[in-house]
Amino acid sequence: MTFTAQILTLYPEMFPGPLGVSLAGRALAEGKWACDPIQIRAFAADKHRTVDDTPAGGGAGMVLRADVLGKAVDHALDKRPDLPVLAMTPRGRPITQARVRDLAAGPGATILCGRFEGFDERIFEARAIEQVSMGDIILSGGEMAALLLLDACVRLLPGVMGAASSGVEESFETGLLEYPHYTRPVEWEGRTIPQLLRSGDHAKIAAWRKQRAEEDTRLRRPDLWERHIGVRDQPPSGAQRTTKD
Repeated sequence: MTFTAQILTLYPEMFPGPLGVSLAGRALAEGKWACDPIQIRAFAADKHRTVDDTPAGGGAGMVLRADVLGKAVDHALDKRPDLPVLAMTPRGRPITQARVRDLAAGPGATILCGRFEGFDERIFEARAIEQVSMGDIILSGGEMAALLLLDACVRLLPGVMGAASSGVEESFETGLLEYPHYTRPVEWEGRTIPQLLRSGDHAKIAAWRKQRAEEDTRLRRPDLWERHIGVRDQPPSGAQRTTKD
């Protein structure tokens, strides 16, 4: 089954965009995944193809209309009812590598891209749509976020990366940031590759990498570190530990 990305957008010309080159582009040409952008404006009912309106209650900007979005989502579901529908929005749940792996293991996804001030909230009440955020930043629209999400998924598809292990020993895959990397030349501007990495002792190298991953995560991403040690310290049974006063 080919991983298929249906993208509901006001700018279908943005796809595949950068996903048309490098690993993702080669995989697209080889049929390992499919990109199907769908123009939201095609589902507007009036002669001007209006997709937005002013916010109820006042305020700046414009809001994407629920009636137009509903028709667009229904069209995508009619084409591929097996695909989960995700909306790119800063109000969504932050994406995780675990969720990316789940998506990559499935048939694909329908991705709804917002613009302006976002979506009429009723679309999420009326349709089963997973709201997803790519981070605590604001973009001009959901298209760039969708490209990020799709790149994260496509690279995990079978046969896309040269070495399967390339997708495993990376940041977030184990709940930690990845250890630092080095390559030739051995010395550069007075800085050398750590001697241990040139020792050929694979056990010691593995221990060093694990230690550096833990140290860097603790210092750079204390939020990840807290989650990591919480999972690490969880009893095998999953039962909650109790403490005595």
